[in-house]
Amino acid sequence: MLPAEQLPPAPNTPPLSLLEGIRVLDLTTSIAGPYASLLLADLGAEVLKIERPGCGDDARAWGPPFLDGESLWFLSVNRNKHSVTLDYAQPAGLDALHALVKVADVIIINQVGRSQKKLGIDYARLKEINPRLVHVSITGFGLGGAKSDQPCYDLIAEGYSGVMDLTGESSERDPQKVGTPAADLLSGTDAAMAAMAALIDRNRTGKGHEIDVAMVESMTRFMTPRIIPYLGSGELPRRSGGTDSVIAIYQTFHTADHPMTLGLGNDAIWKRFCAAIGRSDMASDVRFADNAGRRACRPEIVQAIQSILSTMPRAHWLDLFTKARIPSGPINTLDQVVKDPTLTERGMFYATRRNGVAVPQVGLGIRFDGNSNTHRKDPPRLGEDTRQAFTSWLGWDDDAIQKLDDAGLL
Repeated sequence: MLPAEQLPPAPNTPPLSLLEGIRVLDLTTSIAGPYASLLLADLGAEVLKIERPGCGDDARAWGPPFLDGESLWFLSVNRNKHSVTLDYAQPAGLDALHALVKVADVIIINQVGRSQKKLGIDYARLKEINPRLVHVSITGFGLGGAKSDQPCYDLIAEGYSGVMDLTGESSERDPQKVGTPAADLLSGTDAAMAAMAALIDRNRTGKGHEIDVAMVESMTRFMTPRIIPYLGSGELPRRSGGTDSVIAIYQTFHTADHPMTLGLGNDAIWKRFCAAIGRSDMASDVRFADNAGRRACRPEIVQAIQSILSTMPRAHWLDLFTKARIPSGPINTLDQVVKDPTLTERGMFYATRRNGVAVPQVGLGIRFDGNSNTHRKDPPRLGEDTRQAFTSWLGWDDDAIQKLDDAGLL
């Protein structure tokens, strides 16, 4: 049995509708752009996912693994959307796209600026069609600058931003990518946030906006807590396996069986921790009285803590630290994450049924008045909503849609 078969169904509460009435055209592929439109769709916006006829979003081919003929990577970021196939590289297809733009509120694009102009989907062109349009570009390096035409993936942005240089066991070992497409998800979040801010301003002024999100810049901003200390101190951090935190004790430790995390972020927590492990002498040691002192003595303290934690299983320590309100936790594998009682109790994971197959989803994880349900529609099959979209958005009849189909544009 697949793990998805064990998930609960989607909540039966009404889905969130904060962006109800907002129409979004999503021309993007892969992860960053689709994640941006996923967030907007989850909050109630109506999203038309414009895809290339025959092949669609690049992520549809990313696999294995596949489920019911679909890439699981694709399924992870495309619920609540309507798939429309349209070849807008052809004049008649571009006319159809421009007709949709005229009644849209937001368009999201992940083509570089030069390609946008060539295809007739750049802000200057679309603003003529719809002055109230919020035009969102997600590119690797932004719409301006020497690298604006360069392609980019999450891996490239992570390398540029410095996060890979600081991720790994030590400076002698290879740098490592984050274990999820962090730059994609961060830039996608930035794009959704910026679109919502632009919509608020548009509703006040009546004017649309051009939004320029660069994956490298989103990922670089993610590094702010490491960049600012370097700029202000001249101390260049190096890979350390996460043991160089500004907080003296903020790292992983081994126990008698499994590793765990421990974060002693202030003096009160430090004192509670010392009491919990039976080392009141450490709490009263003047050398360890504040974080600066504990940092200066970090190797000594870490060695003492490690020798104590190694004597008992992780479950013992987590129970003890929970009772003492000490920040700590397990290092979960993904199979443990999806079974975590705290996350499952809050409805973080669910599955819907399509063709008798359980389609797994990860919820939004944000509650509005106690409600976090977002599910309206399964991730779409390629082009399954094409005719319905042209009818509902533009009022086109079957003959007008058939002409596009006959021309091979759908």
